[in-house]
Amino acid sequence: MRISAFITVRSASTRLPNKCFLPFGNVTVLEHMIIRSRHYGFDPIICTTNEKEDDRIEYIAIDNNVNVYRGPKANKLQRWRDCCRYFNIDAFHSVDADDPFFCGDEVRRSFSLLGQNYDMVSPSPSSSGGGATVGYSITSNIIEKACRGLNKDTDTEMMWSYIEKIDGLKSIALSDPLLFVIKNRMTLDYHEDYILLEAIRLMIGGLATREQVFNVIKNNPDIVNINAFRSEEWAQGQKDKLFKQEGA
Repeated sequence: MRISAFITVRSASTRLPNKCFLPFGNVTVLEHMIIRSRHYGFDPIICTTNEKEDDRIEYIAIDNNVNVYRGPKANKLQRWRDCCRYFNIDAFHSVDADDPFFCGDEVRRSFSLLGQNYDMVSPSPSSSGGGATVGYSITSNIIEKACRGLNKDTDTEMMWSYIEKIDGLKSIALSDPLLFVIKNRMTLDYHEDYILLEAIRLMIGGLATREQVFNVIKNNPDIVNINAFRSEEWAQGQKDKLFKQEGA
């Protein structure tokens, strides 16, 4: 089962500027995401914006022989729609560049559910809560429907809020795995997150499995204190983004 992995990324970030260019071992965070996607047998496609500041993202994609698509800055849904059209893709999995230890096994489990006649498979509860192990599996057909009537400048960062409004939508949330559920926040949003993720990489490598990450945290419980104090701020930030988007 070949899976198109849309690595959705842009360099603009107020909390941690240019985080996709930070070193992660001998490569940048973005290059690591490409390597990890290929490690699991996925076909990575860099999905970024037309902004001049994201030219470097395209250069990295080209240097790594990865397809790249550039679209509107705010309208993530349109970027995805046009990317699907350009590369003739029927379904894809969104791999957020903020999630350097995403789990390939969970991605495959998510993507397989689309074959059961679903339009969208949402992340598992633990992943949505910050565990960052799996993204969204989505059909291009439902993205087309979500984009109808939207201006190219519409902010669709929290894209599920648009998709969930579609009449007749068939969606399901991925259940948490039976074992090795990561409940600590593993997203790259703050400097402290970077320190935590780099510490884990130094201990078990950038291609570590979900089980290995789980065991590192279990055996070194104090390590999560590095960024734990940011979790409430992160959760509030997610709520604020959704509120701002829906009020626009």
